[in-house]
Amino acid sequence: MRFSISALGAAARHFPRPHLIISTVLAGALLITALAPGSGESRTEPPQPLLLPLPPQAASATQPVDDKSHHEQLLDSLDREPAVAQAQVEKMPDWIQLTVQSGDTLSGLLQARGVTASQIHHLLNGDPRLKALATIRPGDRLQLALDDDGKLRTLRYHPTRIDTVEATLSDGRWQVQSHTREYQRQLRLAEATINNSLFLAGQQAGISDNMTMQLANIFGWDVDFVQDIRQGDHFRVLYEELYLDGKKVDDGNILAAEFWNQDRHLTAYRFRHQDGGSEYLDADGRSLRKEFIRTPVAFTRISSRFSMGRKHPILNRVRKHEGIDYAAPSGTPIKAAGKGRVIFAGVKGGYGNVIILKHGQKYSTLYAHMRRFAKGVRVGTRVDQGQTIGYVGMTGLATGPHLHYEFRVNGVHKNPLTVPLPQAQGVSDSERPRFLAEARQLRTQVATLADTATLASNREL
Repeated sequence: MRFSISALGAAARHFPRPHLIISTVLAGALLITALAPGSGESRTEPPQPLLLPLPPQAASATQPVDDKSHHEQLLDSLDREPAVAQAQVEKMPDWIQLTVQSGDTLSGLLQARGVTASQIHHLLNGDPRLKALATIRPGDRLQLALDDDGKLRTLRYHPTRIDTVEATLSDGRWQVQSHTREYQRQLRLAEATINNSLFLAGQQAGISDNMTMQLANIFGWDVDFVQDIRQGDHFRVLYEELYLDGKKVDDGNILAAEFWNQDRHLTAYRFRHQDGGSEYLDADGRSLRKEFIRTPVAFTRISSRFSMGRKHPILNRVRKHEGIDYAAPSGTPIKAAGKGRVIFAGVKGGYGNVIILKHGQKYSTLYAHMRRFAKGVRVGTRVDQGQTIGYVGMTGLATGPHLHYEFRVNGVHKNPLTVPLPQAQGVSDSERPRFLAEARQLRTQVATLADTATLASNREL
């Protein structure tokens, strides 16, 4: 290396000095030009914004480009992208969350947010599904979105915990959409022995009073839960628990149930028919529902039974008592024992306020001493089984509030507590195979869960 540099210096001394100076300047200029960046890439690239996708020009090397350089197009795209993202954010609704309090009305809540009365009227009449907004209740939740002028643009409300109705104003008309969430369902088995009352046994089994009432309604045509229950009676229930977002929010339907009452063993399986209706059937597919409810009122005691010779408490003479008197608080709802038509609604001597229902050609029922009739119940009205037709009172000859109830077959009085009740139609022949298969599966699930509970109990011991 030392030899090469000495040789280069000796060779340079043979050139004229001006030539050497010019050559040195040219060589330096060429070196600076070679090392300097090109003019088309002299701008400093700004940092790429976070969470923004690369534009198509940067994503594909084969994408055609225009007269601008590829790098300039990339910079222009990145400069424009934040503005586009900001515009999209501005289009998202700014929701106002409202929870209805006691005393609140829809008009009051919306007008407090600047919504006019005419807009509210237009909203309520914009779709049948929106009429329920006029009867909002404490605890209901609403969500509002207003436009730049403060006018109502979108409204959401939740008629149930799983249903959402959303109305959006578009071209002067309310466009309405409904959404329903699905519950997550889990099966649970509960059983208990009755030592005091059905409801206390239900609490010991860990089920709600509502679930206990479902159980009583299923077997209510065959078991009088006031008169027939004995210590040692036993029940077992397979039912659904309903969850949303991993949290239990309610109980579902009873799918299968067994009840041991004295020397009887009753079974029930829930079955959904092809027409969408559902009912409880026994193991053979017969309906547990009867054409008539045995007791049409929630009573506290039977104050007077069916008798061919009873001394009247007011008239003080012996006469027939051709019905059952159910003592109950004044105002207790009275239900139609079966589906039928009102053939009398008015005052009838010592009976006071009376309703008589006709059920087909063979049966009729009478309800007396009513405080008042239910709204809309009059002669000619058709009622369904279990529908409220009036309220307990003590009109006419009565010493206290109660319902006097009569059951007649072809015009002849029968004891409502003992008369054989006609059974509702069960499963059809076409649906029987499906019912038998579903009932068999439910029995298997009950047996499996019962065995699991027994094993768990034995381990604890």
